[in-house]
Amino acid sequence: MEYYYNLAGGSGIYAYEIGDDNIKVQFSSGSIYIFTYSSAGRENIEHMKKLAETGKGLNRFISRNVKDKYSRKIRS
Repeated sequence: MEYYYNLAGGSGIYAYEIGDDNIKVQFSSGSIYIFTYSSAGRENIEHMKKLAETGKGLNRFISRNVKDKYSRKIRS
């Protein structure tokens, strides 16, 4: 996984991993969630990938748009 730069500060996201049709997000709590095209929609996933790479806005986007639309939770 790649470290999330958290340029705005205060994000609950620690790291991410981008796949072809998904993104894994690790929160500072250690929980890892997988969001996929089928669970959250292609447009949302592609937007999340861009936010992850820029290091700003991903946590806010998740909480406002795709909070419960994850495919699965890897650990809590």
